[in-house]
Amino acid sequence: MTTISETTVFEGLESNVRGYCRSWPTVFDTARGAWLTDESGKDYLDFFAGAGTLNYGHNNPVLKQALIDYLVGDGITHGLDMSTVAKRRLLETVRDLLLVPRGFDYKVQFPGPTGANAVEAALKLARKVTGRTTILNFTNAFHGMTLGALSVTGNAAKRAGAGVPLVHATPMPYDGYVEEAEDLAWMRRALDDSSSGLDKPAAVIVETVQGEGGVNVARAEWLRTLSELCAARGILLIVDDVQMGCGRTGPFFSFEIAGITPDIVTLSKSIGGYGLPMALVLMRRELDQWAPGEHNGTFRGNNAAFITAEVALRHYWSDNRLETATLAKGERIHTHLAALSDTFDGLSTRGRGLVQGLVFEDASQATKVCRHAFEMGLLVETSGSVDEVVKLLPPLTVTDDEITHGLGILTRAVEMVREAH
Repeated sequence: MTTISETTVFEGLESNVRGYCRSWPTVFDTARGAWLTDESGKDYLDFFAGAGTLNYGHNNPVLKQALIDYLVGDGITHGLDMSTVAKRRLLETVRDLLLVPRGFDYKVQFPGPTGANAVEAALKLARKVTGRTTILNFTNAFHGMTLGALSVTGNAAKRAGAGVPLVHATPMPYDGYVEEAEDLAWMRRALDDSSSGLDKPAAVIVETVQGEGGVNVARAEWLRTLSELCAARGILLIVDDVQMGCGRTGPFFSFEIAGITPDIVTLSKSIGGYGLPMALVLMRRELDQWAPGEHNGTFRGNNAAFITAEVALRHYWSDNRLETATLAKGERIHTHLAALSDTFDGLSTRGRGLVQGLVFEDASQATKVCRHAFEMGLLVETSGSVDEVVKLLPPLTVTDDEITHGLGILTRAVEMVREAH
């Protein structure tokens, strides 16, 4: 029998559930901007960005200094849902920079500081407000690993981990899932046919771009049709913007491209700015029917994250420069991946802004590409139902030179795999 003392502490003591460390078998030590360095001194360009948590890069100096100043000044770090100066400043910034300019009249909820908890809160609120139980979700969706979030997630392997039946959710075809089908025709028919067997749902939950599901991009017109369909039938529309919000697709909210106003929006990951845990639920004012403490959590008052979130919003979202740069960088990456797809059979690309995917007909090749990329100093991961997509999620602050370097490594990795094939 192998004992703890005979292995690394990770293998001997940490649970088998660990995942990313198996794809990237090194011990990381420091990080700055778009780069991580392991304990041997090797540098890795990060086109993963904490699964979309580090839109402003590692140890962003502006955010770091604000956090240091706050901690040195004995600012409150743990505040439950008490009123604090840090929370007030964040709420004022959310109102002034995110909501008012876009004409949104949302109330703001601080759930537990994860995307999954924000989703749980959104589902609970929708059911409470409507008095209905069913939620409609979409094929290839991913909304989190807790039971409610898993019930509206598509991946069979993740769902199996629940260990109990996942009920009160019904999947619908995402945009493009059924080729040449009329937009949302089956969903509309099932909702309007009293003999379809589909109970009227409390809400529909959707990602505008399915990151974990394989970088599946919903068209603006599909999102508008979905919004209109829900509004006409008294069904709440929840947009899960946990990974695709905070500028990942260009505009701050990923649904802005469609000109819609969801009833409920969930945010986490990069909303904290610095990688500190934080989540928000935005809801139309009349939907705020919570009783005090009805959805709570010990760490919903992470004031350190409130500080970095506020500074990130003021520094990056007082004008449209970051949005413009993100769209330009995304177009550059997409053009490069399209050229790769034209060069090699069995490849295609899709994406929006700075979430881009290289799709392999042979899923095993995507995994090999990621492995070769890691060996050459680039972090990219796979996504999709069978890990057939190499997903690129660089920080929004990535430089042009870093994009060139990263795409060069990725190209070499693809060439190595295809030559071996």
